[in-house]
Amino acid sequence: MKRMLRTGSLLRLRLSSGPSAGPASGECGSAVAEFVMVVSLLTVLTLAVLQLALALHVRNTVLDAAAEGARFASLADSGLAQGAERTRDLITTAVGPAYAHDVTARYAVQGGFPSVQVRVVTPLPLLGLFGVARGLEVEGHAARETLG
Repeated sequence: MKRMLRTGSLLRLRLSSGPSAGPASGECGSAVAEFVMVVSLLTVLTLAVLQLALALHVRNTVLDAAAEGARFASLADSGLAQGAERTRDLITTAVGPAYAHDVTARYAVQGGFPSVQVRVVTPLPLLGLFGVARGLEVEGHAARETLG
């Protein structure tokens, strides 16, 4: 219910305080409950964004290690075993040894040119660094160097 009060030449709008506007109205403590619900929702949303960032970080790190291993294996004085080992070392240093188990390197043809392909199959982190085994698969490629 709205009432208009006139004081001199000023008009003021005032909301009336009816009989249900007191502390006995049944809304005591609702601000605390709303605060808890909003904070818990924001906490879950923040943790989900952080988990997505962690999963993307792991993916990008493993992909970069696979590409570096392929470049290392493609050098003229290097081989597939050295490229796979370089990939394992980089992944172990950056993310941990649990992510460096399944690393394979092979010679391939990419775009009609000889190349080296390093393939890494690793867990996809879903809760912290724990997640689905073999949930993430990345490949790194590099053009193969040859002498002569």
